[in-house]
Amino acid sequence: MRDQGLKAPLRKPLFRRLLATYSINEMGDWMGIVALSVLVYEETHSPYATAALFFGTRFLPAIFAPLLVTRVEKPPPRLVLPIIYCLETAAFGALALLVSNFSLAAVIVVATIDGALALAGRALTRASVVTMLSDPGELRAGNALLNVAFTAGAAVGPALAGLVVAALGLQAALFANAASFYLVAWILVTAGPIPHAEAEEGGTRERVRAGIAYVRRNMPLRRILLAQALAFVFFSAVSPIEVIYAKESLGTTDTGYGVMLAAWGVGMLCGSLVFAGAKKVPLAALFVLSTLVIGASYLGLAIAPNLAVACVASVIGGTGNGVQWVSAISSVQELTESGMQARVMAVLESIGAAMPGLGFAIGGLIAAIATPRATFLVAGLGVLAIVALAIPLLRGGRGGRLTGSGGFPLDESDAVVLELLPGGMPIPNSEVEL
Repeated sequence: MRDQGLKAPLRKPLFRRLLATYSINEMGDWMGIVALSVLVYEETHSPYATAALFFGTRFLPAIFAPLLVTRVEKPPPRLVLPIIYCLETAAFGALALLVSNFSLAAVIVVATIDGALALAGRALTRASVVTMLSDPGELRAGNALLNVAFTAGAAVGPALAGLVVAALGLQAALFANAASFYLVAWILVTAGPIPHAEAEEGGTRERVRAGIAYVRRNMPLRRILLAQALAFVFFSAVSPIEVIYAKESLGTTDTGYGVMLAAWGVGMLCGSLVFAGAKKVPLAALFVLSTLVIGASYLGLAIAPNLAVACVASVIGGTGNGVQWVSAISSVQELTESGMQARVMAVLESIGAAMPGLGFAIGGLIAAIATPRATFLVAGLGVLAIVALAIPLLRGGRGGRLTGSGGFPLDESDAVVLELLPGGMPIPNSEVEL
């Protein structure tokens, strides 16, 4: 295909619909996060209750989502995806009713179900996009557009949730969220046939085993999934302590803290432009180098003597962030055959949901025992160690592309990607799900 940037996928009406649902879904997730966090805090005033909500909306769904995707990947997406979003509508309707009859256990159970549904919906959407955009340039551009849609939804969602909660209350916000998922279901039902790769025959248990065996024998895929899982831990370790770092280690104000976060965002934009211009650079090289850049920026933040130096390091880290996640997604898709796309993408989405929680705990513990600078130091060294794990991927990418079993070469477009980092500077490459 002739290089047409982001235009080619947008010419497909079905892709435009999937793009819209992706953005609306992210807005809905953020509205749910804000409303449920406020609800649990107001009803319990307990940090343990908030931690339990996080566990229910992140860790447990990460366990169940791959099993759910394996169970539902065989029927047509035009049937499965609307059902998933209708179930999310029902889940948030139930959560809205729980505002008047609060039960922490019930909220966590329903939120866990919704979290698994959300991860499954995202994985199935990405798998359908791989099938729809068979041309490598189109697929890379499609990935970029999906991430832009995610960014837009994540930018609008929290603000919209705050306005609705303040003006109409928690129950109205949750009912509005339920309506947003019903809208997504309606868009998909009326979209016409949605392409998908046929999974192999057999029951859920057999296909789970087949998926595990596929990842085990695909060494490059296994390496990149493991590297990304470990990267999430160290990427997110600094998130709980960054405000303490800014105020105590750098001696700056709230304004200074905001400037440091803004510097990371500027870097992300630069990284998006770098990714756009690196059409001929192998995805494996982009993945390894961008991870290395983030690790180096953390080491710079660990020794930064003042806010100005910390902002320079943040711009560098944000630049790496602007390349890393889209490189990881595209590499995983390239290394995965069509029939395994949904299952493998569910694993990647689950990694993104579960591993940051471990990083939060580790980062907070290091800061409590030592200092915030020590957290950045450990995180930076950890990221550099992960690079050593990922470097062998470059052998597969020599000559311009990774090569996987039935995968796609995805190094041929000028797509621009911008990821939003909810709640702070570093959780590089994190997509928040409820």
